[in-house]
Amino acid sequence: MARVFVFAFDLTEASQIRRIKSLQMLEHDVQSAAFQRGNMNADFTPDWPNADLGFVANESYGKRVIGILRGIWRMMRQRHLLKDADVIIARNFDLLIIAWVTRMLSGKRRTPLVYECLDIHGLFTRTDIAGAIMRWCERRLLARVQLLIVSSPGFISQYFKAIQGYSGPYVVIENKLWFDGAPIPRPDTRTPNVPLTIGWVGSIRCAPSLDLLLGVAHHFGDDIAIRIHGNVHRHVLPDFDAQIAQYANTTYYGSYDYPDGLAAVYAACDVVWAQDLWQRGANSDWLLPNRIYEASWFGCPSIAVGDTETGRKVAADGLGFTIDTPSVSALNALIAGLNSETIMTVGNRLLATDDTTFMLRPTDIEEALDQVLPQTR
Repeated sequence: MARVFVFAFDLTEASQIRRIKSLQMLEHDVQSAAFQRGNMNADFTPDWPNADLGFVANESYGKRVIGILRGIWRMMRQRHLLKDADVIIARNFDLLIIAWVTRMLSGKRRTPLVYECLDIHGLFTRTDIAGAIMRWCERRLLARVQLLIVSSPGFISQYFKAIQGYSGPYVVIENKLWFDGAPIPRPDTRTPNVPLTIGWVGSIRCAPSLDLLLGVAHHFGDDIAIRIHGNVHRHVLPDFDAQIAQYANTTYYGSYDYPDGLAAVYAACDVVWAQDLWQRGANSDWLLPNRIYEASWFGCPSIAVGDTETGRKVAADGLGFTIDTPSVSALNALIAGLNSETIMTVGNRLLATDDTTFMLRPTDIEEALDQVLPQTR
């Protein structure tokens, strides 16, 4: 058992909870220091010790800088929390800054520091002076971490190696399903919906995806249904409700219980739109979203754009269908060529695939930590 201290970007965010729960299931002693951003799970209370770093607003860069400084101040007042840590994990760059500073000022410089990069923020791919400064800052800290963890090989090949020149140790831990206890049962077979139903599930924050799906809704009318499930980031999609209200075949069903609500969500969808287009040409092209593993677990084929990491994964592993370009006309053409038999064939093949293909194994995390923990054991 190791003592793991996690610096988290949002205490109540589902992926953050999953990561800490997975560490607990491996019988590690986990503590955290976390911001709160108010995006989801407002009533969540952690069952592990947590130091509150305060509230940080979404996409407010100035407030995020203030949040980092406040986080450092709060952690320095509680620096005894790091005293017994065997490893420190910082999830995203803001937290890496806080973790590195507090580790250094707390006299814990020998404690391994792990940088877990969940996304490549748009600030780091800008071509102006601000982008150059952010990349320089990240390179400085990358030279001081003992391990980099990413959720997609595209982040390594397209950004950390190609742009940041990183040559240090790294591990890819894909953002697969994690269950606290027994896995949710998978259906034996798929049943088609009438009309053909396209789902959009998870974090609803991509304006280009919304525009694309509404274009499809307009084209097909009553011949298809579009179901949207998840948490809408209204700071990114302020007109979301007004936009979907224009289409009788498009419905937002709100958030859902995770993971217990997933079975019903994916059973109601014949295919899901899996592609992120929010930061096309950068992060959106490089990531692997959690929804492709969720959908595949329940036998629901994914649709993605072929020249992205998501599209290449969907095509290579037979997870669904791809289009050449993220346009309404391309998606219309794909949907027009689909029928229940084709969709069910792919869906049932997914259901026949071994569980471990879509489910995170404890050994995935343990093997990553073993690269740094032997230094302190």
